[in-house]
Amino acid sequence: MSAVAPPIADPLLEEEAPSQDRRRRATKGQVAIVALLVLGCIFTVAPFVAVFILAMSPAGAPTIPFQWPDELTLDNVVRVLTQRSFLSWTFNSFLYSLVSVVVILITAAMAGYAFAKKRFPGRNVIFWSFLATLMVPSQATLIPLFVLVAELEGVNTYWGLIVPTLANAHAVFLMRQFIMGLPNELFDAARIDGAGEWTVFWRIVLPLTKPVLATLGIFVFLWHWNDFLWPLVIAQSDQMRTLTVGLASMNAETVSNATLMAAAAVSVVPCLLIFAVLQRYIVNSMAMSGIKG
Repeated sequence: MSAVAPPIADPLLEEEAPSQDRRRRATKGQVAIVALLVLGCIFTVAPFVAVFILAMSPAGAPTIPFQWPDELTLDNVVRVLTQRSFLSWTFNSFLYSLVSVVVILITAAMAGYAFAKKRFPGRNVIFWSFLATLMVPSQATLIPLFVLVAELEGVNTYWGLIVPTLANAHAVFLMRQFIMGLPNELFDAARIDGAGEWTVFWRIVLPLTKPVLATLGIFVFLWHWNDFLWPLVIAQSDQMRTLTVGLASMNAETVSNATLMAAAAVSVVPCLLIFAVLQRYIVNSMAMSGIKG
């Protein structure tokens, strides 16, 4: 009997089979990742949707998801916007947030430029000492800070509300790290052309740091817009309350859920608008940080 020769294996088929298995595994992994992202998105967006639906519900607000409203109305939003106290709270929050953003961005840019590009005795000691304040909880300094502001008669005043929050070590750190990546040749060329330090700062540093300034501005605005503890302590009259403190006071009163949700929905709108306008700067900042890294 003649022996049967074994089949000759095709190397192309052997390479194609593992590649198909890898593609299937990669496809399954991508589907799993997309499913997790969609699930996370639902859990993130669902509370906002519930707030806006409750805000536009008629009197006798239903309890989502057990009961959905039969119709939607803007009566609660109009009622909230026509309240004098709510308007004063909104003005206080805008003033508190916008003034803090402008002052913190300018001072942080100045300090970041000095710590990044200037040479002076004790630079590193001052910087790291200032940065070490990030490890001190704000609650630990709340009572001494309130006593100091009260001695200076700053209770129930705008300066007492704003000034103690302007020293932002986190903002200085971010600006310093970003400015360190700027080439020194730009500053040297400007000084050779006769530019002073103020000219270098206003015409070179600030224009080049627009992405990080916009990103930091969003963060600072959100920090102050959502700040609760310090405005609660320093603003002891209804006229000086911010939106966060005002919403807490409304929750303690006999206010319907629909009215409370309408006030909460209105308070969220400025944050969404600020983010929508400046989000491209966040992307640019992250892209530039990735390139330098």
